[in-house]
Amino acid sequence: MPSFDIIQLLPDSIANQIAAGEVVQRPASVVKELLENAIDAKATQIQVILREAGRTLIQIIDDGTGMSQTDARMSFERHATSKIRQSDDLFRIRTMGFRGEALASIAAVAQVELRTREDTDELGSLIRIDASEIKTQEAVACLKGTNISVKNLFFNVPARRNFLKSNSVEMRHVLDEFQRVALAHPQVAFSLHHNDTEVFNLQSGKLVRRIIDIYGKSYREQLAFCQEDTSYISVRGYIGKPEFARKTRGEQFFFVNDRFIKHSYMHHAVISAFDGTIPEGSHPFYVLFIEIDPSHIDINIHPTKTEIKFDDERSVYAIIMAAVKKAVGVYNLSQSIDFDDNINFLNPSPSDQNHNLIPRTVMPDWAAQSRKDEAGHSKSNLTNWNKLFEGLQNSEDRSRELAAFEMNTTAISRPAYQEHAKTVASKVNRMASEVISAPESDAVLFQLHNRYILSQVKDGIMLIDQKAAYERILYERYRKMLTNRNGACQQLLFPKTIRLTHSDMQLVHETKKEIRSLGFEFDEFGSNELIIRGIPADLPEESEQDLFEELIEQLKQSYSDLKLNKPESLSRSLARRFSVRYAVKLSFVEIHTLIDQLFASTDPNRTPGGEAIIVLLTMDKLSSIFKN
Repeated sequence: MPSFDIIQLLPDSIANQIAAGEVVQRPASVVKELLENAIDAKATQIQVILREAGRTLIQIIDDGTGMSQTDARMSFERHATSKIRQSDDLFRIRTMGFRGEALASIAAVAQVELRTREDTDELGSLIRIDASEIKTQEAVACLKGTNISVKNLFFNVPARRNFLKSNSVEMRHVLDEFQRVALAHPQVAFSLHHNDTEVFNLQSGKLVRRIIDIYGKSYREQLAFCQEDTSYISVRGYIGKPEFARKTRGEQFFFVNDRFIKHSYMHHAVISAFDGTIPEGSHPFYVLFIEIDPSHIDINIHPTKTEIKFDDERSVYAIIMAAVKKAVGVYNLSQSIDFDDNINFLNPSPSDQNHNLIPRTVMPDWAAQSRKDEAGHSKSNLTNWNKLFEGLQNSEDRSRELAAFEMNTTAISRPAYQEHAKTVASKVNRMASEVISAPESDAVLFQLHNRYILSQVKDGIMLIDQKAAYERILYERYRKMLTNRNGACQQLLFPKTIRLTHSDMQLVHETKKEIRSLGFEFDEFGSNELIIRGIPADLPEESEQDLFEELIEQLKQSYSDLKLNKPESLSRSLARRFSVRYAVKLSFVEIHTLIDQLFASTDPNRTPGGEAIIVLLTMDKLSSIFKN
């Protein structure tokens, strides 16, 4: 049989579309590449004009060096670049771009118009390209520099266009890229317009001025200067003072030779330097610039050029941590110490210890609602937890609880709650289908290390993971809120104004319905500010700003999970985050409430993520442990 050759060279148009898949993923990718080209052209003023978050128009105008007629045409060829000439140049790169792929990739999936002129030329060049095909090339009168318009992105690749998100989501990504480039080059003036509305107008100046212009005047008092010079690298920039650490990520920036990078190892160095000065789960602000000989790094790892390798990561880690730690230390030493403060370094008195045994509010109000309220999802306001314990805090109760406290456990006598125990027992039997027996009516409940609930049951010992149980309870509560859009709102006596980044504000626009479903009530106030008028009645007591920042952080994380729908993903994320708050000492009423609500859930045995909530140690298992 005759053989047939089946391997063929792809046409340039198809090859460019394939290459574009790596370089051009969304409008933000185009903005990043074109801004970096303008920076490399030594522009001092750059304008960005967008329509529909870049779907229909991305226009970048700069006053850089411009291009000759020949260079303008060559710039759209694949692997055509002015940045490198030989392989060794890859290890001496100081420019933003160097591969020569960006314009060719963009032109393969959009309609591009380029106007450019060098300062020494009287006329510039006009080139129009549709899907890699040159439609027009002629001389025109134009300003010095480059004016490039990218229209109808992915017009010839419908499948790629369908994968784009909503305009607000895409605009959020554009803002992220714009802010990174603007922070890296404070000496360049930038402006950004979206649908004829000015979003940014940043004048050239110093780095601190650029930070304030992007993030707001409130950052003026939050910044601490950071600098460390060594023979290997130099580190400079600004960190946020510890007390201004936020619950949300996204305000952490590393620039290596003025190029934005993502590097978890270096981020860990910064967090380690803040150790002990910021609350767990908080994220400090930082904008840090690392200057290093290009021969010590490799940036030719990924087309986005946001990943980087150092030839000595340990030294870089140590130098960054030392620089940040010194800045934090200098700031802390500069704070005044008020010796008039009434600070007590003595151990609490016995009376104080007894006072601390009075049960505290460690759960939201809904945790003590009746089963009728649970079924109807209605909210009842519990007046005061202390009223629940009137007459219970006699000396015998206190002695028993104090003894338990010294063992780091909470012992609870059950006889006074036999009726309640029967209710719980029936639920245990019904929900666990006799896999887990009900607690005996005279059993004693223990709380171990503020983490586990231990109970005697007919078949042995039942252990409940306290945090996991709350995660299940909170998940079902949030899921119902988001489905029914009926989250209870607690009105604030004094509304709170908070400032968000442009990117976070875009996220709020995307998720208004979900946020309000949880019980937040807010209005927009200015371009990047919100007035919080009400907060969810179900969330832990915390400052309004911290609560809202926590929510935004969970929105960022949950919406990146493409395997789940938005309400499901958000419910899981919020439940997982806020359940951490309930790893605390519980009173006997609160323990019973926890068990009651857990076994009223759809699956008391597992968290939404599948982790175990309940473990049963049977009598046979215990006997085998002790070899009886």
